[in-house]
Amino acid sequence: MNEIALKYGCNPNQKPARIFMADGGNLPVKVLNGRPGYINFLDALNSWQLVKELKENTGIAAAASFKHVSPAGAALGYPLDDILRKMYHIPSNLRLSPLACAYARARGADRMSSFGDWIALSDICDMTAAQIIKSEVSDGIIAPGYEPQALEILKSKKSGNYNIVVIDPDYVPVSLEHKQVFGVTFEQGRNDLKIDGRMLENIVTENKTLTDNQKRDLVLSLITLKYTQSNSVCYVQDGQVIGVGAGQQSRIHCTRLAGRKADNWQLRHMPEVLDLPFRGDLSKPNRDNAIDVYIGDTPEDVAGDDVWAETFTRKPEPLTTAEKQAWLSRVKGVCLGSDAFFPFGDNIERARRSGVAAIVEPGGSIRDQQVIDTCNKYGIVMAFTGIRLFHH
Repeated sequence: MNEIALKYGCNPNQKPARIFMADGGNLPVKVLNGRPGYINFLDALNSWQLVKELKENTGIAAAASFKHVSPAGAALGYPLDDILRKMYHIPSNLRLSPLACAYARARGADRMSSFGDWIALSDICDMTAAQIIKSEVSDGIIAPGYEPQALEILKSKKSGNYNIVVIDPDYVPVSLEHKQVFGVTFEQGRNDLKIDGRMLENIVTENKTLTDNQKRDLVLSLITLKYTQSNSVCYVQDGQVIGVGAGQQSRIHCTRLAGRKADNWQLRHMPEVLDLPFRGDLSKPNRDNAIDVYIGDTPEDVAGDDVWAETFTRKPEPLTTAEKQAWLSRVKGVCLGSDAFFPFGDNIERARRSGVAAIVEPGGSIRDQQVIDTCNKYGIVMAFTGIRLFHH
């Protein structure tokens, strides 16, 4: 099959719509269930490339959670401890495959942004991964295959209309890419840049020590940024993305946005947050929303005298600014990647407040030395790749 007709394009008024192979060959994807749309396929093809590269680089199962052509989260399939299980709403007695762990981590990075996500899995979807996915609000999934039981579980989602796409893992696209804007055709060489640990060899700071885990996390950040709408910045810890700032016009706004998301992920570890007394009839999305508000600047919106009973069985005490700052001050070992150079040291100042200890960026700014000096002030390791990773 070399064409799939779509209901419409980005918006309902944009018809007709389809995906097809311009050379008349067969598409590398097949729809097994549902009717994916235009944006679904943009998410599917971008997210698949991300998890495929992560798996090839690390040898570990990988997953991504995409929304509007950028990752809300991406992760490797490391086991979940009891705290992460509680944060991600995973039953303590449910045995998880590495692939299931990868998706739980990817979804758990920014659960607010992942609501209604598109999922990509690096490996054949197994039953435990499908069980995790079944309980989440999601638009669809792409994977290189599905175990029969897993496929039946996924087909049951959304009243039988869940979008399930299988992709040929051996598919290699042509080297030239084309797209049209306002009737004008653009052509460029495909970004087939291989990202690996060799990109971390040019360390420009006084501190030149990178652990193996930091190298893994910095490479994870770069591969994630390769498929994130620019400008973009990505915070990573323990083999999973914890904050992405995508599509911002200003680099510092990327760093702040992603840093706030990373901070929220850290605050969700607090015992006061883990033990919030939710009502038994409250859905997971409503719990996620309540947690986001509770750890934010206006906790009274969910814990106030007139509203707390809508969410909780008893009124929780709001966290003070001092309590949150004290918790975040203990965060260490976070890694940060940027798809283009940092033009000012203010990005480093913001990053270190989120526990960043290692940074990778292209370099090339006229203020590189100012940025390096700011890293040196805090003992942060920074590597220059010399390569920009813009994605549009």
